Amino acid sequence: MTDTTERPSSTGNDVVDEVRAWLEENWDPDLTVAQWWERLGLAGWSAPTLPEDAYGRGLSRGDAVLVSNTIAEFGALGAPGGLGLLLAAPTIATHGTREQIDRYVRDIVTGQRAWCQLFSEPGAGSDLAGLQAKALLDGEEYIVNGQKVWTSGGQYADMGMLIARTNSDVPKHQGITYFAIDMHQEGVDVRPLRELTGRALFNEVFMSDARVPADAVIGGLNNGWAVANTTLAHERAGLGSGGGSSSASAAIPGTVGGHLDTRAGDYVRDPKKPSTSGGGAAFRDTSKMMINLAQGAGVANDPTIRQDLVRLYTMSQIGRMSQLRVKAARAKGEEIAGMGNIAKLSMSDMVRLQRDLGLRIVGPQGMLHAYDSEHRKSLDAATGNPFLGFVTEMALFAQAPPIYGGTDQVQKNIIGERVLGLPKEPNQDKVVPFSELPKNA
Repeated sequence: MTDTTERPSSTGNDVVDEVRAWLEENWDPDLTVAQWWERLGLAGWSAPTLPEDAYGRGLSRGDAVLVSNTIAEFGALGAPGGLGLLLAAPTIATHGTREQIDRYVRDIVTGQRAWCQLFSEPGAGSDLAGLQAKALLDGEEYIVNGQKVWTSGGQYADMGMLIARTNSDVPKHQGITYFAIDMHQEGVDVRPLRELTGRALFNEVFMSDARVPADAVIGGLNNGWAVANTTLAHERAGLGSGGGSSSASAAIPGTVGGHLDTRAGDYVRDPKKPSTSGGGAAFRDTSKMMINLAQGAGVANDPTIRQDLVRLYTMSQIGRMSQLRVKAARAKGEEIAGMGNIAKLSMSDMVRLQRDLGLRIVGPQGMLHAYDSEHRKSLDAATGNPFLGFVTEMALFAQAPPIYGGTDQVQKNIIGERVLGLPKEPNQDKVVPFSELPKNA
């Protein structure tokens, strides 16, 4: 297990200068995506918050945002995106063995393998510890059977972060194990789930006698709940307000997306242009775009719209300042309890405001939405508004962020119980064996 304590970096300007100097020497748009990501990842710039002995640089989250913004502003391809970098790498760096860090994290920071998260089930979402997917030891392997749902990026994943039940005769939180599972095997069936937006960002995954080597257990047998909470903490911090960056890569990591052997320079985009690819990254801070959109529509002087534009800008700045508070606290070896949960709740408020504000700005055109790339081009041509699709997709997708990564209600419960010390709701799930608990219908 590696030390994940963040060390205070030198000033932000020093970090920016170091990244720029490294880019001047190393960026080459004619490299393949795989070649460029290998340079970026092994230099520690793909995941700079990771410890130095886990392919990172031990920087704070605030300095990591400076790194990613500097890469984007330089005009280089950003780090490989996805859940591998956001969730799997920091979790394995915290709980994995030296061999597991070298086996899994290296391929994540260099974009060689894409990951998905196999947590939620049809009957175990907010009550995640109620999961029923089972992993039974068979010699040197575990045999896994069960169903997962709302699996982001499952269609591109090479590996999965799997939590499964390995002991039903202990209380439900104590009988869960965390695995790294190969998604390219018989017995793993990924099926896309079409959303309101027309996209299929999420999937359901069926595992029928899938196999996981015993040495792919992360954090120890039956210790999966603690490991999963590390993953969830990184998820909430990454999804929360103030957690974004402008250099999210347009190239898809892993062997399935087909981008690794293509030219890196072809995926570089203007950092000032908002992504319309769907998903949570587009929702973190759109205040500037909303202001420009309102000015272009001639409604920027409407008092209620101006008020909500100010609200949105204020919320984004509070998120940014909260991240600075976290950075300052960690520099002193301290943590601010509940900040990840608060950031997640704030993000939910922001996406709801962005949804309502965007539809008010575009007016009746907000009733029009294109569900595939061909129709998006037609809609842009018909309306003359290239940002309309972004607004309508944001409005349709806005129902998801307050649910995924832990619902707003779950975040409030965590804050109430773990931060404020309020009493928990009475139940017996901490003491009664899982096999004896009533199950969801």
